[in-house]
Amino acid sequence: MDKNKVYLVQTDTTVGFSSADDEKLSIIKQRPLSQKILQTVDSFSTLNKNARVPKNHRKRVRYSNKTTFIYPNLKSFRVIKEDIPFKDFILKFGSQFSTSANLTGNKFDEDFAYENSDILVLTKDGYSENISSFIYKLGKNKLKKIR
Repeated sequence: MDKNKVYLVQTDTTVGFSSADDEKLSIIKQRPLSQKILQTVDSFSTLNKNARVPKNHRKRVRYSNKTTFIYPNLKSFRVIKEDIPFKDFILKFGSQFSTSANLTGNKFDEDFAYENSDILVLTKDGYSENISSFIYKLGKNKLKKIR
């Protein structure tokens, strides 16, 4: 698998683009390069290599499903825990930047998604636009709901 390719994949939340190149994803979505993109990771050990989970939030992070957390280092991660096809995909990389497969502010458009991805990752269920992940910003003691 080529790490610099853009994959169209059904994630644990919605249909999305996945790539090791966050700039490429920002350009596709026509969003500012300064706007950060979340990373999906395959395990808590991969998460711990990239961010420190504040002690007061460790249980919340461990037991949350389909939830993205922005850490004090301002990087955002979602651990894929469920046994779904996307888990098998993310295990091949360990970590990938991930974003919904649409123009910023628009709904999913299949033609747009196909045109802007290098590789289609198909499953027997196909692609479906579902609810996005919850997003929380973690401080040392505080928790702020973003979405």
